[in-house]
Amino acid sequence: MSAILEHAPPDVASHGCPPDKSIAEQLGLVHNQPRVAVLIPCRNEEAAIGKVVSDFLRALPDAIVYVYDNNSTDHTMLEARAAGAVVRRERLQGKGHVVRRMFADIDADVYILVDGDDTYDAAVASSMAHMLIERQLDMVSAARYGAGRDVNRPGHRFGNVLLSAIVTWAFGDGITDLLSGYRVFSRRFVKSFPALSSGFETETEFTVHALALHMPVQEVRAEYRHRAPGTRSKLNTVVDGMRIVRAIVTLVQQERPLQVFSMAAVLLISLGIGLGIPVVIDFLATGLVPRLPTAVLSTGLMLLGCLSLACGLILDAVSRGRKENKRLAYLAIPPLESPE
Repeated sequence: MSAILEHAPPDVASHGCPPDKSIAEQLGLVHNQPRVAVLIPCRNEEAAIGKVVSDFLRALPDAIVYVYDNNSTDHTMLEARAAGAVVRRERLQGKGHVVRRMFADIDADVYILVDGDDTYDAAVASSMAHMLIERQLDMVSAARYGAGRDVNRPGHRFGNVLLSAIVTWAFGDGITDLLSGYRVFSRRFVKSFPALSSGFETETEFTVHALALHMPVQEVRAEYRHRAPGTRSKLNTVVDGMRIVRAIVTLVQQERPLQVFSMAAVLLISLGIGLGIPVVIDFLATGLVPRLPTAVLSTGLMLLGCLSLACGLILDAVSRGRKENKRLAYLAIPPLESPE
């Protein structure tokens, strides 16, 4: 301490630190730099994880790289630790479980989420993080392009385009690559994100959470490379595709219930009117109802339509309450100040 004080400013060395400031602050040793955490969920990626960790440590020297292993049966954890990452384990199987654990455990100002298969360019992370801070954004997502993107299975590409279009229709424009695994988040986003999914549908949750709360987001183009030799995709086109579709339907129903139930109401009431008009015409002409089953069916459809509309109105009020609570949780977290 004496050696430090010899080189301290005169007012600090002779008079001591003011009671409301630490010695480190008086000496200028504390810098208001954002804490950056690189989050890498992975399973059986021993062929690529070492290079991924090294690339991100080189691109972001001040960041801490966390690798969360999801029940690997190879040497993924050893390779990640040898490359300089902080290695932890999540035993619940599925990317959604890993993301939930990472967001809960890790404390930082800027979070960079990336896959561990070396398909994303680490050099882009710095500019994405800079954009997040400078523009006061909550999410920056990488829209993939390049050779690796072109060799994706056709089912993956078609599904991504279709699902992205559905989310855009339901929640608004902003993200074109719904299933991108390369994103940068603010602390506000991470600590207010209700991570409920268990698998790859967590990327859909990211986008819907941001768009539903009207968070400031940005999408940038980033090269998507071929997978490293010895690695393979964990995404199953059919099984995971159906889970993502189910997640989107559930999220649309939860966030936009009035639109969903209103569409159902219009369909049911239209069918009821279409079936009921001939019955009414016959009744006005003859005073009889010769097609009683059709009349009963028409009445039932009309009642179901009205019931669907009433459910939509009630659930819309519930949805607004949930959204207000999520918004309050989001606002309770202070924003990251942009450096001068």
